[in-house]
Amino acid sequence: MNPVIALVGRPNVGKSTLFNRLTKSRDAIVADYAGLTRDRHYGQLKMGGRSWIVIDTGGFEPRAETGIYHEMAKQTRQAVIEADVVVFVVDAREGLSAQDHDIANHLRKLGKPTCLVANKAEGMQEGIQLSEFFELGLGQVYPISASHGQGIRGLLDEIEALLPMAPEEEGDEAADDNRPIKLAVAGRPNVGKSTLINVWLGEERLVAFDLPGTTRDAIRVPFEREGQMFELIDTAGLRRKGRVFEAIEKFSVVKTLQAIESANVVLLLLDATQGITDQDAHIAGFILESGRAVVLAINKWEAVDDYQRELLKRSIEARLGFLKFARMNFISAKKRQGVNSLWGAIAHAHRSANTKMPTPKLTRTLLEAVQFQAPKRSGMFRPKLRYAHQGGMNPPVIVIHGNSLEHVTDSYRRFLEGRFRQVFDLEGTPLRIEFKTSQNPYKE
Repeated sequence: MNPVIALVGRPNVGKSTLFNRLTKSRDAIVADYAGLTRDRHYGQLKMGGRSWIVIDTGGFEPRAETGIYHEMAKQTRQAVIEADVVVFVVDAREGLSAQDHDIANHLRKLGKPTCLVANKAEGMQEGIQLSEFFELGLGQVYPISASHGQGIRGLLDEIEALLPMAPEEEGDEAADDNRPIKLAVAGRPNVGKSTLINVWLGEERLVAFDLPGTTRDAIRVPFEREGQMFELIDTAGLRRKGRVFEAIEKFSVVKTLQAIESANVVLLLLDATQGITDQDAHIAGFILESGRAVVLAINKWEAVDDYQRELLKRSIEARLGFLKFARMNFISAKKRQGVNSLWGAIAHAHRSANTKMPTPKLTRTLLEAVQFQAPKRSGMFRPKLRYAHQGGMNPPVIVIHGNSLEHVTDSYRRFLEGRFRQVFDLEGTPLRIEFKTSQNPYKE
């Protein structure tokens, strides 16, 4: 399960700017205006092979008892509870304030590992102008400039030192036949995730109700089928950001993201009656980015006519085209139609994600693909692909060695991916191809 980092501090100290810097995104709105951020934002930070979840919070006023600032304080308190490490952001330009003292007192009472960060410190003398922040009693002060990227690397090293040890690699875990296969059922609210799991279990194990947001946490249920152990994970439905209201529901977002990343296979459940939405595409994109094997299931298939079914299939091809490697299944959890056929797709996806590809066969497939269609020439050079080997599993990684490989086009990369998928029957899993160019010893 990925560690969680919460960014807290009073309004307008640069938390959202730091959030965007850490997640390499623009998900958080940034402006020179106090109190702009009110809800919690979740993002992903990747460094050194590890993946962390970062939470951006609104301005924290612990003493606020009414109004919008009280609601914002509730959100921040919940984020601190979720977090493994708290990054307390202060303003190096404005200096220490009474509100900073209130926040520091609150964090000390909780006893969470805390990293004190002085933002907007570009061009300042650390020893003199930052000394007042030691009054907060939170240890070393780390000067940074989130807008300019100064000091971020040192901050990440400090955060990594405070975080718990990294878990075992998912690929090693998946390769152990004695461990259960973790199957996460993900999707928007009210698409039938709990109903589907209840049908598999043959009992009303989970609360299934016609109300979006019934499931609040990631529920794990052990299950055995034909001698294979599974761990079924029923996740909370991921709404569009603007429709997430309750603090408890916001807490479930991080649980759902963690469940997807910790799973071996993710079953993405879609609603045939509502079509493919932007939120479905966002969830699918997160699954792909996490490298999880995936199976598509379109629920409530009995509730649409033939014309709607054809439109839905075209919509899936258009909006979820980046998941064309995943098998598509049409089911009705409520009427128990097609639910058992999902297990074949799940088993195939898991097997594909953990396929061992011998180097001789990989290289032979590569050379045959090059002979069939050579890469496009770039100027005076044509990329020369020499041999390939496997660089990892879950998801499978193929490393290709050769010369001038930086000139390989995206279209040729997709061509190679298609050939490898065909030869090794890689259905239901992302496939990552890495190119490594040999260095010319006579270059100098």
